[in-house]
Amino acid sequence: FSLQELHGIFQWLVESIFGSLDGIIVGWNLRCLQGRTNPNEYSVALDFLDPSGPMMKLVYKLQAEEYRYDFPVSYLPGPVKASIQEQVLPECSLYHNKVQFPSSGGLGLNLALNPFEYYMFYFAISLITQKNSPATHHVSPSNSAYFILVDTYLKCFLPTEGSVLPPPSSNPGGAIPSPTPRSPAVPFSSYGMHHTSLLKRHIAHQPSVNADPASQEIWRSETLLQIFVEMWLHHYSLEMYQKMQSPHVKLEVLHYRLSISSKHHGSPAQSSYQALHAYQESFKPTEEHVLVVRLLVKHLHAFSNSLKPEPLSPSAHSHTASPLEEFKRVVIPRFVQEKLYIFLQHCFGHWPLDASFRAVLEMWLSYLQPWRYAPEKPPQSTEPLPRSVSEKWASFIQENLLMYTKLFVGFLNRALRTDLVSPKNALMVFRVAKVFAQPNLAEMILKGEQLFLEPELVIPHRQHRLFMSPTLGGSFLSSRSPAVTDASFKVKSHVYSLEGQDFQYKQMFGAEVRNLVLKLAQLICQAQQTAKSISDHSAETMASQSFFSWFRFTPCEVNGSYTGNDLDEIGQDSIKKTDEYLEKALEYLCQIFKLSEAQLTQMMMKCGTAQDENGKKQLPDCIASENGLILTPLGRYQIINGLRRFELQYQGDAELQPIRSYENAALVRLLFRLSSVLNQRFADQMEVLCSRDDFVGRLCRYHLTNPQLLQKIRYSPVVRDRTSPNWGPRISLRFLASYRTLISLLMIYLLASWFHVGPVGCTFIILIGYFVYAVIMTFFFEGWKPHEH
Repeated sequence: FSLQELHGIFQWLVESIFGSLDGIIVGWNLRCLQGRTNPNEYSVALDFLDPSGPMMKLVYKLQAEEYRYDFPVSYLPGPVKASIQEQVLPECSLYHNKVQFPSSGGLGLNLALNPFEYYMFYFAISLITQKNSPATHHVSPSNSAYFILVDTYLKCFLPTEGSVLPPPSSNPGGAIPSPTPRSPAVPFSSYGMHHTSLLKRHIAHQPSVNADPASQEIWRSETLLQIFVEMWLHHYSLEMYQKMQSPHVKLEVLHYRLSISSKHHGSPAQSSYQALHAYQESFKPTEEHVLVVRLLVKHLHAFSNSLKPEPLSPSAHSHTASPLEEFKRVVIPRFVQEKLYIFLQHCFGHWPLDASFRAVLEMWLSYLQPWRYAPEKPPQSTEPLPRSVSEKWASFIQENLLMYTKLFVGFLNRALRTDLVSPKNALMVFRVAKVFAQPNLAEMILKGEQLFLEPELVIPHRQHRLFMSPTLGGSFLSSRSPAVTDASFKVKSHVYSLEGQDFQYKQMFGAEVRNLVLKLAQLICQAQQTAKSISDHSAETMASQSFFSWFRFTPCEVNGSYTGNDLDEIGQDSIKKTDEYLEKALEYLCQIFKLSEAQLTQMMMKCGTAQDENGKKQLPDCIASENGLILTPLGRYQIINGLRRFELQYQGDAELQPIRSYENAALVRLLFRLSSVLNQRFADQMEVLCSRDDFVGRLCRYHLTNPQLLQKIRYSPVVRDRTSPNWGPRISLRFLASYRTLISLLMIYLLASWFHVGPVGCTFIILIGYFVYAVIMTFFFEGWKPHEH
């Protein structure tokens, strides 16, 4: 094919692979393609889309001819789309000199992208836009072709060892030029003095592009990372987006809006301004999306930690530093930190309170622990002691203070609203407590808070965010910091750049957060006791359901109850794990916040006072009133989360209970009619027999009466003034409708047939045996009934 023909089919080919932006074309559905289920398609897709595969060779071939392809602005993340539509350019250099007005008769704005950018835009946004793909309930996201390709592209363009492989070129000895600057097609007001890319700064010192192949590797690396970050981490409300802008940027935008409104008499700009502020993006990241972002975070830590040690001589540094090394130094603070913080805040505030939050949690914990991805290996030891966090990471912790402190408070608020009896929720609390309990980590976080709270003595212009933006500082691995900054200045810069000048910082080790930790510790104690109660109840239930219960003429439990969580279905092993997770989490919280033994003992005593006499059944918190028991807000919380419950039991006429699953509906109705006829016809005779004081009267009362409960237990908060009616002596044949009873009788008849006993004789033996059994029970347990509870 000629280049012109390849240029003509390139857009169609990209849409055929990744799907169209409007979702009409599904494409290859890489997110659902797995080697286990479709090995042939899986291997073909990976080979075709490999960085050295046919698709990327086509991209580089078209890149050499400087072709451009239009990407609709309407499919960009919401805040970016809204600002571009108002003709205000975002800070990210990815959009600079690319926005164009549509041709005559066209609709909407477009980005003019080169082939590499166009391909990566579609690849990245397919994770977000392909919502209508087939169900992926049985697909593991980490094994999909899409996930593997993301990992492959990151390793190729952001290598931890060596340099980026040069792109294949059709010209012998030639290189594919990096994108050349283009004049803007639309007059835009830039969002401030945006940072020039590392590529442009490096090329400024080069006589030509092709003279230094290193300039080629940096533009592909930077472009790939910017596209991934913009597509995956740039989804939140526009108010949050504008909050992140610096004060002088907001002033520039205001001046621009005023100039536009004066030119157009206010109407066009005012309408777009109102639309901009009214915009709110409804974005719910999926678990697969979060897993891909976690993969990006882990690789960026490894990429940044692969930075070569700096030489002692400054002159040697000036001669040996490459663009890739500079990129490693600033990749996290400049490109990722701000947007990842907002993304995590969005997830912490909007993610459902269920076990799927584990994916968000692990992504957050991965970012908090860059030392896990450092090249040096921890020393091998026979004892599995926790590894102490080195002091060299103090700068990273201080420059990411809000990631540790504010998000920890957000997790506390989530944990206080979850059911910690659930093993999966208990595991999440354990994971967070274990990470923050690493030796020396809490001390470094506390030091960062102290630096932030230091009085501002030498910072007269704190509001100038450009000067104090973390994106202009060095990497956390760099020992060279600008002379005009210090540790306190960096921490303040980080906090104010992310949260604004009016932010009221809540100390992680302050009194308010400490009270939240104490509440969580108390909740852990309650959850431990609840899990133990459920475990004991399950053990008793299993013991009572023996083989011989099949031969009783009664159902095992007429008034079953639901425990409110999944422990009964999971088993005793998971209950033990839950207890272990909660116990270790409580131990770690005590280490982090220096909780004393006396405080823990007091909390345990408070939890124990709510138990009943048997030490097992815990009632929800409620107060007694003239109308009965009334639930308190704490009691409602305990019921909703399954921590406490009322024992609900049917207290009406046993004959009128709903038909159970273990009963035959036709037999229940038939036997009820027969019992009603017998009770109406022989009511007086039964009353006379039961009123006798001799043995016959006791035997009749044993069979024909429904004894009242001797001890009344609180089963419900409903008023208990109502008394159960006295129905008097009556016959109840409903037990004969139970499948268990019918199966038991059938087994007895089959067993009797082996001994050549006929049905009539077997029935007579059953009646005689039951009469003897009833006589014995009448002598010893008059109040116990075999067929009614």
